[in-house]
Amino acid sequence: METFKAHTVLYETIRDQLARNVPFARHAGVEIDRIGKGHASAHLPFRPEGLNHIGTQHAAALFALGETASGAAMAGAFAPILLELRPVAAEATIRYLGPAKGRVSAEARVGGEPDALLRTVRCEGKVRFPVVVSLKSEDGAEIGEMKVDWHVSRGRA
Repeated sequence: METFKAHTVLYETIRDQLARNVPFARHAGVEIDRIGKGHASAHLPFRPEGLNHIGTQHAAALFALGETASGAAMAGAFAPILLELRPVAAEATIRYLGPAKGRVSAEARVGGEPDALLRTVRCEGKVRFPVVVSLKSEDGAEIGEMKVDWHVSRGRA
């Protein structure tokens, strides 16, 4: 039980730090809901300043949501040594599948086993891997999918 509590506190601390230390995500209105070992969820509230010319969530805001969720999932995968690392989003692709109406949620999951990724960065000093993100509108319809490739290396910038 103590291990579970310790991990929960660690993930909550990472979530709170990301919310404070990533100014653009905060500016875009992205809110991280949950971080776990290699997965995360976030959402984008419905705000007038986040809309496009047809009254749905702007494509750039959706990209910010997906990239932020992917970063949170990455951080959760490397939680025990995150402060020793330099993570960089190396590449990202997004497919818009439908109109983003209302509040939009993102679910992100690292591609690969988090423990194996952690071992690789510990042994080789770096690792590159994808994080897959699903974007859903308020009614549960999938409105986008995203893949962000992260490059994580030892040594803080």
